[in-house]
Amino acid sequence: MIDWSACPAVERDPERVSGVWVFRGTRIPVTALFQNLEDGAHVSDFIDWFPGVTLAQVRAVLEHAARSLEAA
Repeated sequence: MIDWSACPAVERDPERVSGVWVFRGTRIPVTALFQNLEDGAHVSDFIDWFPGVTLAQVRAVLEHAARSLEAA
């Protein structure tokens, strides 16, 4: 499991969205990005479909996930 606490693009609040990790400033779960990519969506599609999420946030999440996997 990835430790998202060191990724500045995400946040978690037990009072919002059942406490799951979301893109900072939104209610959009980080898992939504990976689910959409697995289903064949492009990053540009995701950003269009989920207003409030920026390209910089998506890049930060993907980079954090890649670094986490390399360290495992």
